[in-house]
Amino acid sequence: MPSTAFKDIIAVGGSAGSVAVLRTLVADLPGDLPASVFVSTHIPSNAPGFLPEILASKCRLPVTQAIDGQPIERGHIYVAAPDRHLLLMGEAIKFGAGTRENMVRPAIDPMFRSAALSFGPRVVGLVLTGMLNDGAAGLHAIKSNGGTTVVQHPLDAEADQMPLAALNAVEVDHVAAAADLGRLVTEIAGSDAGPDLHLPTDDLLLEVEIATGKRLGTADLRKIATPTAITCPDCHGVLSEVRGSRPLRFRCQIGHAYTADAVAAYADEFDDAIRIAMRVMEERLTLVERMARDARDTGRAAVAELYEARASEYRRYSATLREAALTSLRLGGASRFQDS
Repeated sequence: MPSTAFKDIIAVGGSAGSVAVLRTLVADLPGDLPASVFVSTHIPSNAPGFLPEILASKCRLPVTQAIDGQPIERGHIYVAAPDRHLLLMGEAIKFGAGTRENMVRPAIDPMFRSAALSFGPRVVGLVLTGMLNDGAAGLHAIKSNGGTTVVQHPLDAEADQMPLAALNAVEVDHVAAAADLGRLVTEIAGSDAGPDLHLPTDDLLLEVEIATGKRLGTADLRKIATPTAITCPDCHGVLSEVRGSRPLRFRCQIGHAYTADAVAAYADEFDDAIRIAMRVMEERLTLVERMARDARDTGRAAVAELYEARASEYRRYSATLREAALTSLRLGGASRFQDS
């Protein structure tokens, strides 16, 4: 029996450098586009949210900031609001107050997953320029559920990390430069989606529910992930490795989610802080040792003992910092997160 479904859900995610790409993309979309477009970028929680106005100035389609609970209309562009995940639940938009993913909210992965869950092969997922790898796991979910995957060409991207991560995680359908994305999306929109053979997994449903704000807890987390020795950078709880994920990802029982690259980025900041603290402590130790010798040389024994006691305390602090640095080094930095 032929399919009557069409590719009419266009989900677009970007970060660093994506505003210019989005302006080019929407300017090339026709006013009668037979699809709905959803845009999620990494917006600071206190941002004024001017992106809809910026895009509307170059677009023939109506562009608005998404509203929680509003029905989805064809031929409309919806932009994520600050501090909320943009989720597609059935034929309506839902704001997700769940925990941050990859250090941000809104994040791209939750939008992509919710689109895959609700619309399967009708979804077209597009990853634009950006740092780290938000969007790669969500694009994998779209592909796994019969959707179409598109990535901005890394050589054309201001920040190539997100496009490269998506290409590493997914065998994508299309790779195109920013100047060609509008034409490509127009060609895909409204085309036959094919038979709806996607079978959303319980894992996908659970991760979408987490994005809505559902409390996770240990029991639910163990359904999709295995505990590790890595600590959550946000709440300092135990991170669990999400089984079968591409790219490699982790969640804690609170719900915070990170790709391996995002955890490694936090680890780099931690290593820098240790090195700074070690330098400061070594400088203090050198200074008080010199002051203790000077006190001894000038016959001030009581003062010398005070400085020597402080030097002993600084040596203990320095040894603790050195052991932390060695432990981090033994863990192997980013290599500890490589897929086997």
